[in-house]
Amino acid sequence: MINGITHISMKCRGEEGLKKVLAFYVDLLGMKVVRKWDEGLMIETGNCQLEIFTNLEGNPETGIIRHIALDVDDSAFYAEKCRAAGYQVFIEPKQIEMGGQKAVISFCYGPLGEQVEFYQKL
Repeated sequence: MINGITHISMKCRGEEGLKKVLAFYVDLLGMKVVRKWDEGLMIETGNCQLEIFTNLEGNPETGIIRHIALDVDDSAFYAEKCRAAGYQVFIEPKQIEMGGQKAVISFCYGPLGEQVEFYQKL
């Protein structure tokens, strides 16, 4: 039986990439680092963790992870917070319905080029 997702793993380039990751996920969005090791760390998201390795080499391909969806209480608030910090919001807050679930969603690009969705259940 599968009980859920424990973590999503991404890679960045060294300390400079890690600074960008921490500035976005920890400083801007308010998540917490829960574990560190020589080449990475884990960031708690509430019901899952982001595993960030600092040993990226070469040019990563896009599309490996389509997006990370964060369960939030106010999608528009987080979209505006990211925009104000200089991140590109590429889907403005909008109401959707998928399979009977209504939500407000918005998307921005994160510090590693990943797509971050702010998902607000209605």
